[in-house]
Amino acid sequence: MSNDIFNEVSEILKHIMENPSVPRNIRRAADESNTLLNNKEEDETVRASAVILILDEISNDPNIPIHARTLIWEVLSKLESIKTN
Repeated sequence: MSNDIFNEVSEILKHIMENPSVPRNIRRAADESNTLLNNKEEDETVRASAVILILDEISNDPNIPIHARTLIWEVLSKLESIKTN
């Protein structure tokens, strides 16, 4: 189940990374998050927690476009469900 969530989250992060209307620092954080998420050597909850920390911080950036913020909130919500399982 968490593999499905990680795949969904990875697709959303790729969408953010490829969107030129999203500021570079946000795209960089999405790229870093995607790399962490796909590191199979780490435990799933560790990966989810690390990505949550990064994305939670950038979700408060005043320069983030509303559509990107909404996607990040969606990702955070999906990853929170992994931490609680």
